[in-house]
Amino acid sequence: MAADRTALLAVASEVLDAAAPRFVEGLGAPSAVQKGRGDFATALDLELERQISRQLHERTGIPVHGEEFGGPQLTSGTAWVLDPIDGTFNYSAGHPLSGMLLALVEDGVPVLGLTWLPVLGQRYAAAAGGPVLLNGAPLPPLSTSRLSDAMIGFGAFNLDGEGRIPGRFRFNLLGALSRLSGRLRMHGSTGIDLAYTASGILGGAVVFGHHAWDNAAGVALVRAAGGVVTDLLGRDWTIESGSVLAAAPGVHEELLDMIAACVDQVRGEVRQ
Repeated sequence: MAADRTALLAVASEVLDAAAPRFVEGLGAPSAVQKGRGDFATALDLELERQISRQLHERTGIPVHGEEFGGPQLTSGTAWVLDPIDGTFNYSAGHPLSGMLLALVEDGVPVLGLTWLPVLGQRYAAAAGGPVLLNGAPLPPLSTSRLSDAMIGFGAFNLDGEGRIPGRFRFNLLGALSRLSGRLRMHGSTGIDLAYTASGILGGAVVFGHHAWDNAAGVALVRAAGGVVTDLLGRDWTIESGSVLAAAPGVHEELLDMIAACVDQVRGEVRQ
């Protein structure tokens, strides 16, 4: 199985390498498809998903579940999970913090993770068990660290936003986190937040999104690096989780304590 995964990782790397020049060429592509409030796809999203999905299926025989065109369910069986452009708003604005995300999921568990950042010239890849590779070279595993010493990636929010994780709670969480770390970063890309956590650039990442194509590749990378991955309430992350909390050992525990305090505060306000 390990040999099979190594071979599949090599094939997936070649497919993303082939798509990378077109990704760079299309930087700044305008919105082409409106998907909801503040959410859209560019024509490059559609083009790259078709190209990458076709090549993956032809070369591996494994079906692909993509952000734009969907695919097989992911809780059982084996499938590729693809986000052809992560950080679409950044990408459309010509911002370099955007990339391509790809994971191989077996029965809901990400066992391969690839995060390609073509504009930055960075290629993160890993199979379950590690190590994480940056441009083909192995990175050291994550060591135990402290929140006060770490940069933390934080997901975007709208203060008036409703939904699964309301904007007010996100705002309160940001305020609490700022008291413990003065090094907060909003990159506008879940893939970057998780890849940089896996590499040790960030000490951790708070992700409010629940889509598998945003999260699966980065979860595989962080786990391969020896990091801890749960949802925001500390439950083991699964492909159906509604959020991601990924961090180095030590930092993850401190982040969980902070989030639990914020949850208790909200509950207290409701009781009042």
